[in-house]
Amino acid sequence: MDAGTSFDAVLLAGGRARRFGADKPAAPAGGRRLIEWAAAAASGASRLIVVGPRRDVLPGAVVVREDPPGAGPVPALRAGLAEVRAPRLALLAADLPFLRPVHVAALLEAAAERDGAVLVDGDGREQWLAGCWRAGALRTALAGYDGASLRGLLGPLDPVPVALPPDVRPAWYDCDTPEQLAAAERLL
Repeated sequence: MDAGTSFDAVLLAGGRARRFGADKPAAPAGGRRLIEWAAAAASGASRLIVVGPRRDVLPGAVVVREDPPGAGPVPALRAGLAEVRAPRLALLAADLPFLRPVHVAALLEAAAERDGAVLVDGDGREQWLAGCWRAGALRTALAGYDGASLRGLLGPLDPVPVALPPDVRPAWYDCDTPEQLAAAERLL
C-alpha cells in the first residue's frame, strides 16, 4: 500500500456502556465479539489502535487508555491519535457489527481530497464514530479544542458525508443496548 492510501485504525472501546450494562465491545454477536467485527472492517490498516481496556482478543493491536479511563470519545481520540503513524486513519466505534472493509474503503476514497469523510445513517445524520480522517487535520483540530463533543471537534472539518445504499444490515448500526445487540445477532 502506498503512502497515499495507507491508514491506521483507531477503535474506541473504552466507554462506560451505561445503556448496555456490560463490556459492550466484548459482547458476542454472530460468532465474534463486537470489537472483532470492527477490527475486521479495518483489516487493511497498517496499525490497529484500540483505546480501552486490554481484552486480549486482537493480537498485534496497540492498546492505550484515555485519561481518565471512560472520559469520553474526545480524550479517547487524543490517546489513540498519539499512536497513529499513517497519514490517514479510520476512527471507529467498537460496536459496529455490520461495518465491512468495503465501507472503510469507501470512506477513505471519499476523503481522498478532503480532511475527512463520515458515514451518515438512513436519516442523513453523521455517525461520528464511523469515519476516515487526515491525521494532521485531527491533530490540528484537537490542539485548539477543549470541548467534549465529537461533533464539535469533527464537524468544522467539513467531512464528506457518505451515504451507503439501504441495507437490512446498515454499516453504521451500533449496539448501544442489549436489544440492539439481539437485533444484530439475528441478522449476522
